Amino acid sequence: MTGPAIPSNVGASSSGVAGFEIPLHRALTAPILLGGAPRSIAILNGTLAGALGLGLQQWIPGLVVWVIGHSLAVFAAKRDPDFAPVLMRHLRQKGWLRC
Repeated sequence: MTGPAIPSNVGASSSGVAGFEIPLHRALTAPILLGGAPRSIAILNGTLAGALGLGLQQWIPGLVVWVIGHSLAVFAAKRDPDFAPVLMRHLRQKGWLRC
């Protein structure tokens, strides 16, 4: 058996326990965005616009839906990259947290 898990110089650094810090790559903590919008919303928006443009052969309305939807998603993601889960949670728990 090797020694204790906690090193003897505990408290030497003010930012945390010495020896228990590891560098994290930025990709592990950054939100997954597709063109500036959250990935799931961008895929849903592109699918809806593609169905409208290709399936119904309404090219101009399909492009308008895509541009407006993607612009709104990018605007919301700039303010809060996790706006989609927060919005879904808000809609699901609306009756429970009434003021």
